Amino acid sequence: MKLVTAIIKPFKLDDVREAISEIGVDGLTVSEVKGFGRQKGHTELYRGAEYQVDFLPKVKLEIAVHTESVERVIEAITNAAKTGKIGDGKIFVSELSQIIRIRTGEMDVEAI
Repeated sequence: MKLVTAIIKPFKLDDVREAISEIGVDGLTVSEVKGFGRQKGHTELYRGAEYQVDFLPKVKLEIAVHTESVERVIEAITNAAKTGKIGDGKIFVSELSQIIRIRTGEMDVEAI
């Protein structure tokens, strides 16, 4: 089992959600986050004054999937979130040692 974590641009959330639904992924967790990478923020104009925005708004998706589904999930996220511009985001894949569904007590793959 794997945990796929993706950091994407907020306006791409609906596209990514649709893309992973099409491949049969039933659930995901979404968090609004802020951060920066190579993009290093940007400057904005407010009431005539220019100021630096260091942390950019992003969306963090967390998706628990069966190991065999990881490549399809990565491909779906990449295709849906890509704009070709700096700041498109990143995808991280980590190992999950155990999953437990609280309501039923199901464990591991059955709990996904």
